[in-house]
Amino acid sequence: MKRNVTVEIGGQKLRLATDADENHLARLAALVNERIGELQGSAKSPASQNLMVLVALSLADDVLAADARRRSLEETTRRAVSAAIERIDRRLAAAAPPSIAPPSPAEGPPSAEP
Repeated sequence: MKRNVTVEIGGQKLRLATDADENHLARLAALVNERIGELQGSAKSPASQNLMVLVALSLADDVLAADARRRSLEETTRRAVSAAIERIDRRLAAAAPPSIAPPSPAEGPPSAEP
């Protein structure tokens, strides 16, 4: 059920009709405000449209960098798991007793010689 939630971003109060968790929205607004503070410097004027674009680009860059790190970690994990499985398979094969191979069709069944 949608409800009205007010957050302040860049000195402006925004009223949102949402079903999102209010605490989550507050954390998101705090993150945006933190980035505004980093990019705005010492100017105390309300955030301009250009500043908001810079904030959006900065946050988008963070998202892309995090995604690249995630993909890299997934690939590293995939390689490590594959290598571990190969080592386990080699050790199991080395520890297994030799199997008795059935006779080839050309040899026929073993004969009983007196």
